[in-house]
Amino acid sequence: MSQEQVADALPTVLPPYLYLPCADAVSDPADATVDYRYLSDGRIALLAYTALDRLHSCCGAGQPWLVLPTHMLPRLREAQPWDSLLLDVPIPEAERRHPASGDAR
Repeated sequence: MSQEQVADALPTVLPPYLYLPCADAVSDPADATVDYRYLSDGRIALLAYTALDRLHSCCGAGQPWLVLPTHMLPRLREAQPWDSLLLDVPIPEAERRHPASGDAR
Protein backbone atom coordinates (compact mmCIF):
# COMPACT_ATOMS: atom_id res chain seq x y z
CA MET A 1 0.00 0.00 0.00
CA SER A 2 1.43 3.38 -0.97
CA GLN A 3 1.73 6.25 1.49
CA GLU A 4 -1.05 8.05 -0.39
CA GLN A 5 -3.39 5.04 -0.01
CA VAL A 6 -2.58 4.81 3.70
CA ALA A 7 -3.28 8.51 4.17
CA ASP A 8 -6.59 8.17 2.29
CA ALA A 9 -7.68 5.38 4.66
CA LEU A 10 -7.35 7.62 7.74
CA PRO A 11 -10.11 9.86 9.09
CA THR A 12 -9.98 13.32 7.54
CA VAL A 13 -10.50 15.25 10.78
CA LEU A 14 -7.99 14.54 13.52
CA PRO A 15 -6.23 16.73 16.08
CA PRO A 16 -2.63 17.70 15.27
CA TYR A 17 -1.28 15.25 17.90
CA LEU A 18 -2.46 11.90 19.21
CA TYR A 19 -1.50 10.10 22.41
CA LEU A 20 -0.69 6.44 21.82
CA PRO A 21 -0.54 3.81 24.56
CA CYS A 22 2.80 2.00 24.74
CA ALA A 23 3.58 -1.54 25.84
CA ASP A 24 6.15 -0.48 28.45
CA ALA A 25 7.51 2.62 30.15
CA VAL A 26 10.90 3.61 28.73
CA SER A 27 13.29 6.45 29.46
CA ASP A 28 14.14 7.09 25.78
CA PRO A 29 11.14 7.70 23.46
CA ALA A 30 13.09 6.03 20.63
CA ASP A 31 12.72 2.76 22.58
CA ALA A 32 8.93 3.03 22.88
CA THR A 33 6.75 0.26 21.45
CA VAL A 34 3.22 1.22 20.49
CA ASP A 35 0.64 -1.04 22.15
CA TYR A 36 -1.53 -2.48 19.39
CA ARG A 37 -4.63 -4.49 20.32
CA TYR A 38 -6.28 -7.39 18.54
CA LEU A 39 -9.99 -7.13 17.85
CA SER A 40 -12.32 -10.12 18.24
CA ASP A 41 -12.31 -10.66 14.46
CA GLY A 42 -8.48 -10.81 14.34
CA ARG A 43 -7.87 -7.32 12.99
CA ILE A 44 -5.14 -5.18 14.54
CA ALA A 45 -6.23 -1.90 16.09
CA LEU A 46 -4.17 1.18 16.85
CA LEU A 47 -5.66 2.88 19.88
CA ALA A 48 -5.19 6.63 19.94
CA TYR A 49 -6.40 9.34 22.29
CA THR A 50 -7.11 12.92 21.38
CA ALA A 51 -5.94 14.31 24.73
CA LEU A 52 -3.77 13.09 27.59
CA ASP A 53 -6.63 13.27 30.09
CA ARG A 54 -8.67 10.98 27.81
CA LEU A 55 -5.81 8.48 27.65
CA HIS A 56 -5.61 8.51 31.47
CA SER A 57 -9.36 8.11 31.96
CA CYS A 58 -9.68 5.40 29.28
CA CYS A 59 -6.47 3.44 29.96
CA GLY A 60 -5.51 4.30 33.52
CA ALA A 61 -3.08 6.84 34.92
CA GLY A 62 -0.23 4.31 34.85
CA GLN A 63 -0.49 3.64 31.11
CA PRO A 64 2.82 4.38 29.35
CA TRP A 65 2.31 6.61 26.32
CA LEU A 66 3.92 8.68 23.60
CA VAL A 67 2.66 11.64 21.66
CA LEU A 68 2.69 11.42 17.87
CA PRO A 69 2.09 14.18 15.34
CA THR A 70 -0.96 13.06 13.36
CA HIS A 71 0.81 13.54 10.05
CA MET A 72 3.12 10.66 11.09
CA LEU A 73 0.30 8.07 11.16
CA PRO A 74 0.95 6.88 7.59
CA ARG A 75 4.62 6.24 8.42
CA LEU A 76 3.64 4.38 11.58
CA ARG A 77 1.20 2.26 9.56
CA GLU A 78 3.87 1.44 6.99
CA ALA A 79 6.32 0.43 9.72
CA GLN A 80 3.77 -1.70 11.63
CA PRO A 81 0.56 -2.27 9.67
CA TRP A 82 -2.76 -1.99 11.51
CA ASP A 83 -6.31 -2.34 10.28
CA SER A 84 -8.31 0.08 12.40
CA LEU A 85 -7.66 3.38 14.14
CA LEU A 86 -9.81 3.58 17.28
CA LEU A 87 -10.10 6.95 19.01
CA ASP A 88 -10.74 7.53 22.72
CA VAL A 89 -11.84 3.94 23.41
CA PRO A 90 -12.10 2.96 27.10
CA ILE A 91 -10.11 -0.15 28.04
CA PRO A 92 -11.72 -2.45 30.60
CA GLU A 93 -9.81 -2.46 33.91
CA ALA A 94 -8.87 -6.13 33.51
CA GLU A 95 -7.20 -5.42 30.14
CA ARG A 96 -5.24 -2.30 31.12
CA ARG A 97 -1.45 -2.20 31.16
CA HIS A 98 0.19 -1.59 34.50
CA PRO A 99 3.90 -0.77 34.17
CA ALA A 100 6.16 -2.19 36.87
CA SER A 101 7.93 1.14 37.40
CA GLY A 102 9.25 4.23 35.71
CA ASP A 103 7.78 7.29 34.10
CA ALA A 104 4.41 6.65 32.49
CA ARG A 105 5.43 8.26 29.25
